[in-house]
Amino acid sequence: MSQFGGPNDFYGSAPSGDASYNFDMPEFGQELNFQTFDNTQASVPPNYDAAYAQPASQGLGGFYDPTAYTDTSYGQDKSGKSAAPGGAGNEFDDEPPLLEELGINPNHIFQKTLAVLNPLRSTDQQILQDTDMAGPLVFCLTLGGFLLLSGKVTFSYIYGIGVMGCIFFYCLLSLMVSRSQVTFGAVASVLGYCLLPMVVLSGINILITIQGTLGLIVSGISIFWCAISASKLFATAYSMDHQQLLIAYPCAVLYGGFALITIY
Repeated sequence: MSQFGGPNDFYGSAPSGDASYNFDMPEFGQELNFQTFDNTQASVPPNYDAAYAQPASQGLGGFYDPTAYTDTSYGQDKSGKSAAPGGAGNEFDDEPPLLEELGINPNHIFQKTLAVLNPLRSTDQQILQDTDMAGPLVFCLTLGGFLLLSGKVTFSYIYGIGVMGCIFFYCLLSLMVSRSQVTFGAVASVLGYCLLPMVVLSGINILITIQGTLGLIVSGISIFWCAISASKLFATAYSMDHQQLLIAYPCAVLYGGFALITIY
């Protein structure tokens, strides 16, 4: 070992001019003894099988078992629902529809529209107390668009008369019935839906001129239609028995203002 590392140990005694090398392993002078181990010990630690052989349903399984969570059919768990990677399917299954999150109920919009078109039709009280503003916004924009096609820019008038009318009816209904039952959103929703006959009147005004005697007759029918529909919906929503005619007069005054900006 003391002679190991000399210049000729790996290169041999070849002269410096010779390009051949000696790659023989040097003599270490001692024998390498490898340690032996007793192989009588068990191949697995004690209680290994007892701890890891439990079913995964008991929460003691040490390894992932796909059969414990999914059925033999692909993409379904044991409850029969479709399973997505990472459990995303169950998360999105519990999400409500987008229209419901936005507060838009197509069924309520359809039911209120039918109630306006047919004032004699019975409507659910809970539907009328819903603060749905999707339909009123559509009817107001449609009314402004029809008047714009007739050469009248009246969006500010529609907005002003509508807001003042909602405030007035909210105060009036709060005095006539219990204040806790009346909400500003429900009042605005009913008044907005009952604007539908005025939308029809503005659409007729695009095709023909409704000024004069014909205009007065058609406008009177539209005002009566709006007043009867609004008073019927208010009486149904707030259980105002024998008070429909009392609330119908302010409704006729309000929709008369919309009829004036539609004709003139």
